[in-house]
Amino acid sequence: MAKNLLIVESPAKAKTINKYLGKDFHVLASYGHVRDLKPKEGAVDPDNGFAMAYEVIERNEKHVDAIAKAAKQADDIYLATDLDREGEAISWHISEILKERGLTAGKHLHRVVFSEITPKAIKAAVAQPRQLSHDMVDAQQARRALDYLVGFNLSPVLWRKVQRGLSAGRVQSPALRMIAEREEEIEAFVAREYWTVEAALRHPEGDFSARLTKLNGKKFEQFDLTNEHDAMAARAALKEAAHGRLTVSDVGSKERKRRPAPPFTTSTLQQEAARKLGFSTSRTMKIAQGLYEGVSLGSEGNVGLITYMRTDSVALSEDAVTEMRQLIARDFGAKALPDHPQTYKAKSKNAQEAHEAIRPTSAMLTPRDVSAFLNEEQRKLYELIWKRTVACQMIHATLNTVSVEFALPHVAGGDASFRSTGTTVVDPGFLAVYEEGRDQKTADDDDEGRRLPKLAVGEQVALHDIQADQHFTEPPPRYSEASLVKALEEHGIGRPSTYASIIQVLLNREYVLLDSRRFKPTDVGRAVSKFLTAHFTRYVDYDFTAKLEDELDAVSRGEEAWVPLMERFWLPFKQQVDEKTESVDRSEATGARELGTDPKTGKPVSVRLGRYGAYAQIGDKDQDEKLQFASLRPGQSMHTIALAEALELFKLPRNLGQTENGDEVSVGVGRFGPFVKQGSTYASLKAEDDPYTIELPRALQIVQEKLEMLANRIITDFGNGVQVLNGRYGPYITDGEKNARIPKDQEPKALTEAQCLELLAAAPVKKGRGGAFKKTAAKKAAAKKAPAEKKAVAKKVVAKKATTKKAATKPAAKKAASKKTAAKKTATKKTATKKAASKKTAVSRAGA
Repeated sequence: MAKNLLIVESPAKAKTINKYLGKDFHVLASYGHVRDLKPKEGAVDPDNGFAMAYEVIERNEKHVDAIAKAAKQADDIYLATDLDREGEAISWHISEILKERGLTAGKHLHRVVFSEITPKAIKAAVAQPRQLSHDMVDAQQARRALDYLVGFNLSPVLWRKVQRGLSAGRVQSPALRMIAEREEEIEAFVAREYWTVEAALRHPEGDFSARLTKLNGKKFEQFDLTNEHDAMAARAALKEAAHGRLTVSDVGSKERKRRPAPPFTTSTLQQEAARKLGFSTSRTMKIAQGLYEGVSLGSEGNVGLITYMRTDSVALSEDAVTEMRQLIARDFGAKALPDHPQTYKAKSKNAQEAHEAIRPTSAMLTPRDVSAFLNEEQRKLYELIWKRTVACQMIHATLNTVSVEFALPHVAGGDASFRSTGTTVVDPGFLAVYEEGRDQKTADDDDEGRRLPKLAVGEQVALHDIQADQHFTEPPPRYSEASLVKALEEHGIGRPSTYASIIQVLLNREYVLLDSRRFKPTDVGRAVSKFLTAHFTRYVDYDFTAKLEDELDAVSRGEEAWVPLMERFWLPFKQQVDEKTESVDRSEATGARELGTDPKTGKPVSVRLGRYGAYAQIGDKDQDEKLQFASLRPGQSMHTIALAEALELFKLPRNLGQTENGDEVSVGVGRFGPFVKQGSTYASLKAEDDPYTIELPRALQIVQEKLEMLANRIITDFGNGVQVLNGRYGPYITDGEKNARIPKDQEPKALTEAQCLELLAAAPVKKGRGGAFKKTAAKKAAAKKAPAEKKAVAKKVVAKKATTKKAATKPAAKKAASKKTAAKKTATKKTATKKAASKKTAVSRAGA
């Protein structure tokens, strides 16, 4: 057994590093985090110095056991997890586990960090280890405790006031607020009409255009022409004064220099990958992780191709810059090299300059050299990183901007003039390799690349036409992934390692959705944002969130203690949670809107947020015994729907007629979407079918397809719950709890009961999203993990129920209630146990 144990986070990284260190080292992976807070109330104890109760993450228990076994036989243990706070915390958790198991006595624990996985970097890190940074660990623990306390205390308020199953996050909530507020801006936006005027000019060297810049003796502004009448009058006056030509009154030429963009940080990489490659932030980080950990380059084996991808630094090492300058001189010539290396300053005041920007581990590994070993996505991202990094060390681009003025002095109402601008590249410099993308084009972008003919003052140019074009101002665009990451960074919300997870959480919780690659808040997301903004204003405030991030950074630098920080946050936060739990009305929290009055009944029509989404309601629950409800249609929002649209919803269910045997056929919208009903048979409508317009023949066709599918679904039924069924992806076996595949060489109809039972026994328990399988698996895991704890919680729940019931029951009914409770004692215990397990799952979700 090797005398040195080195622990990294991922198996891919372990594989790459293992070959660099030789037989004296045994390299193992932790597979990410090894411990987390216990998923129950009290895992963070504010009354005891914010003590945190951890447990080993169940899915990583086997990896922790493997590390412990190897540590037992090793002399020295090297903790080589990532170099950020998360990595530091993982190393600390591993060391704490090993200490608890008594495996560190007489051994040396070393902390090693590296920003690239190359032989030189790995060997240098192992040769110069350091101690664990408890300041960085404290900062990560404080962040985890804050997130836990916010989630655990704020989520139940959302359950009571908005909708069950919701959760709130400390950094996700301000991000959601950004998206929701942008949507409100768009809805409130009122478009304004304006007209632009351009002269179409003809010249032997090439036709071009010129924009109107002066009208009626003054500078022409955007809203000087706001209707067609005025625009056409101005156009006619200009054409009359021009007499078919414009005269050059001034020619200006100016050279300007454009510097290359700095090398990539996490934020700018995510933005550019979204703009240029169409990658989501999470996809970008996953691909970058693979490039960092190592890719097999044939006979060379695994090689780390880029440096660490979670960074806000734009610094580059001297060795990297030297190598890049050599490559630039070789491939682009000495003229492409500036006299001195280009240096860049980080925008963030908290940027960790000890880290590096994201760059290739070797600039000499060109995209062409490695493309054969990469998949298409890896190749695209590596090429993007390589080009950006090389370009940042090249000479600036030199651009020449020519501006030509055309005076028109004899126009009715005052002088007028036009201007034409063109920009040409004198020396491309870094642009020969890379140009940074932009979210929105500007007028300067339109000018770039436009070459004007050579013109002189006094020269007359033929006027082909003067065009007046109508425009309308546009609302601010919804956030894309790139612009949202940029906004988060500018506001100081989150850190490099959190941008992707912030976005993914908002999507997973269905608080937002992507519409044409832009974020649009759902009704639930807007209700959550509105509630938090109105009642927990401070905690979704951009400046407050950014200041808290700054304080966490100060903790990581050893400038501030984490417990006082927690105390300053916790006390007012808990007080506000308690107050709002009692004082806020649910209808206010969900953003219910009254739209008007139903002309048929005279009752109020409103839209509200319910358990299964937004719905319209006719009637007032305080005055009407019977209320009418209708779900909103896809694409409708409770925040924008009008009365007429809402009333249309109540046309469902629609009676379409009868079948030949007298069955009623109708269409409606239920919990799972639009459906057609024939007798007692329900069938979902297809995506192309509209419940408001569908006719009887099409409805009967959908029902017939459903009946045929059901008739052909059961291949064999053994009568004991075991069935062979036709499924969406082909025949399979099920017993109601587990599914089993049928071997390709087996005929489904020929399977015996014994064969089916054997295949089911060998099949894994399904761990899908929701459903009986997930619940069964969760219950089994919970029962195996903590039976004593479950039993105690169950007894506590039963006792609490009995006490509550006793207090609420009148003396005459006490005996009956007592007998009923005793008769169902066993069932109650089972229910309490299930609830405890369910509560544990919910708590885990809230904490996350």
